[in-house]
Amino acid sequence: ESKTVFDVADRVNQRLGLTQFEGLADRIRELLRSTTKERAALAIAEEIALGKFGMLETEKALDYAVRAGLAVITDGVTVAPIQGIYSVTIKKNDDNSDYASISYAGPMRSAGGTEAALSVLIGDVVAKKLGLSPYRAREEEIGRYTEELRVYEREVGNFQYRVTDDDIRVAISNLPVEIDGVDTDPVEIVVHRNLKRVATDRVRGGAL
Repeated sequence: ESKTVFDVADRVNQRLGLTQFEGLADRIRELLRSTTKERAALAIAEEIALGKFGMLETEKALDYAVRAGLAVITDGVTVAPIQGIYSVTIKKNDDNSDYASISYAGPMRSAGGTEAALSVLIGDVVAKKLGLSPYRAREEEIGRYTEELRVYEREVGNFQYRVTDDDIRVAISNLPVEIDGVDTDPVEIVVHRNLKRVATDRVRGGAL
């Protein structure tokens, strides 16, 4: 049976199964009355991460915060926060510092490009609040994104516009949050294989 909900706050609470967080729905309502949806999403994500509704271990706090922020952005009506985001984890840089990594299950068409991008922004804001370091891409990882995109375009399908290799390098070199993804198509990378921080050699449509 479908559950009865009355507003965005109720939808976010029920969709993410965050009913154990006392006062969360009321706080979302309060924020949505006083500010924009985007600012409300960032604020609720920060508050979840900082333990306002109950203390969580760091990785779990990061995960809940990113999903809840995205749910507010999408009005709690799409599956993007649950199925579009496969996982939110903490990984290690080469200097042993911790960074945030968001893994996408596939292109988040149910959310839209702006909302998908905002999920990375939310991850960055929350990661800073939790004391995590920025993601520092290895050279082979930058090459992996570039090769992966060209393989995807050749073997799977095109995106809305063509991104240059230089643009990919600039973006990945400066991203404070790693954009990862599960394999979405049975097509494999040839050169940048068996990378330690990338779980698959297949193309990752969500990451691209």
